[in-house]
Amino acid sequence: MVKFDVVKIQKPDDMNVILGQSHFIKTVEDLEEILVSSVPGIKYGIAFCESSGPRLVRYAGNDEELTRLAIENAKNVGAGHFFIILLSGAYPINILNSIKNCQEVVNIYAASANPIEVIIAQTDQGRGVMGVIDGLSPLGIESADDKKARHEFLRKIGYKK
Repeated sequence: MVKFDVVKIQKPDDMNVILGQSHFIKTVEDLEEILVSSVPGIKYGIAFCESSGPRLVRYAGNDEELTRLAIENAKNVGAGHFFIILLSGAYPINILNSIKNCQEVVNIYAASANPIEVIIAQTDQGRGVMGVIDGLSPLGIESADDKKARHEFLRKIGYKK
């Protein structure tokens, strides 16, 4: 028997989050090293759902509120080997490739500031992430003005020259 559920990630509207799956207890420490060595002054909270042994929510962070939110979201998702990182003072683009290259990381589900819902499957054994809903559905097709605004925005924030 499989039961499906949807868990909404709780976070401030403008806060970036990275959701993923890993496979080993040292995930929290390795992700923390990646964050602090990639972006000086980054604020973060990390939580990881251990799936064997004592099956604890492991965590780290240098910001009390971000860490609390990471723990709460990890508990709500409750899927084995699930991790969540909440960010302030950095964007996923600044650290995502380093996280993907972490030897424990198996999968990245989302990296976004959008509203996110996690689709969960639950069996007698436990819970697993089936996928995510990242943001809202498109409302139309980009116009020439929209394209111009996109180009200008990327240059304004320094991601393109």
